[in-house]
Amino acid sequence: MKSKLLKTVVLASSLVFLNCGDDAALPSIPNYGNLSSSSVETLPGESSDSQGASGTEISSSAVQQGGDEIVPGSSADAGSQVQSSSAVTPGAESSADVAASSSSEQNPGSSSDVAPVSSSEQNPGSSSDVAPVSCSAKVESSSSEKKVESSSSEAAKPKGVFLAEGADETKDQLKVKYIERTGHDGGGILAYPEQLSNDQKHAVVVWGPGGGTEPGAYGGIIRRLASHGFVVIALRESPGNATQAIPALNWLEKKNNDPNDPLYQKLDMTKVGCSGHSMGGLESEQALIKDDRVITAMLNNSGDLGHTAMSQVSTSKTIGIVYGEGGMERPNAEADYNNQGVKAPACLIKMTGGQGNECQQGECGWGHGSGPWGGMAATVAWMRWHLGGEDFRKADFVGTSGRYINGEIIGERGHWKGQCKNF
Repeated sequence: MKSKLLKTVVLASSLVFLNCGDDAALPSIPNYGNLSSSSVETLPGESSDSQGASGTEISSSAVQQGGDEIVPGSSADAGSQVQSSSAVTPGAESSADVAASSSSEQNPGSSSDVAPVSSSEQNPGSSSDVAPVSCSAKVESSSSEKKVESSSSEAAKPKGVFLAEGADETKDQLKVKYIERTGHDGGGILAYPEQLSNDQKHAVVVWGPGGGTEPGAYGGIIRRLASHGFVVIALRESPGNATQAIPALNWLEKKNNDPNDPLYQKLDMTKVGCSGHSMGGLESEQALIKDDRVITAMLNNSGDLGHTAMSQVSTSKTIGIVYGEGGMERPNAEADYNNQGVKAPACLIKMTGGQGNECQQGECGWGHGSGPWGGMAATVAWMRWHLGGEDFRKADFVGTSGRYINGEIIGERGHWKGQCKNF
């Protein structure tokens, strides 16, 4: 009688697996060596119809019980594809018995006999003890896995140039590689993030030092710009006519096209900005006018001596000036910006409320050295806006209440007082 009932149960289980088809094949659990069939169990409360911990197959011919080989088809035969949702724990109480599906390891003479995992857990004559794996559960798992693979393989690459995730322009964000005595004339500085992006290109910033000043004196702003994701080339000197900025860009272009160079295909030479202090500001302004690769410039404590250069900037480009309330550059900065011929989008940003004995037009405080040091955040934010495409930064410069229009100079004494036009 018991034998008849057992065959009935086994036949029902076999039909379930046949209806599942090939897609219902189960992954196997890890091979733990010589385990008896009674020790291959799932943890209490865990479902045994989820995917196993490993694809390693346990063969019934390799499983030993008390040193003797388990005969295929016996009650201790665990089958060739046993599935567990967790690590095997000897002695743990099983929440469900998992049946084997390999016909080659079934009891000889019967094509429908399927052996349960644990003979100690089985109660012959009770059909509730044999828990076949649900076809629908297996199909759902397979579908989920396919979706994950599809999602990861079709992930879109980021758009635009690379920028550091940390967007605070008052702080360094990434570790920087800082190389001195380099450039087209061997006297410049090259700085860029230690980890260059593999998915996005890097925008370029040319930095021009003030007259008679070594580029290394501006290490703070050079590193700050590079830490935000830009590749920065600082010039050895700034004649003020772009004769150093343009060769520096040509040098970077060659590196970008050299398969043996670390910067190979890492630069977006259509996203170039120029900045610099004093004479370096004039170098930046002229590079913006003369070189199509340069699309924006931020002058620090500078302004055209003839008060006409900004009017020559293309309307497709942008330009800004950061200057001090008491700096000797103030008359030139304001006159260059206020020239009636200026049609390009432009900003004039004054640093006010500083301490110092430099004075212009009745105001004393922030002087000729203010921009590259106390005011470097404005240059970084400007480049992230115009080269990096962070359009939300427009509100910081344009309008009546933005950070660089009427805001505190973070970490320093004083306030910004800015104005813009043609945006």
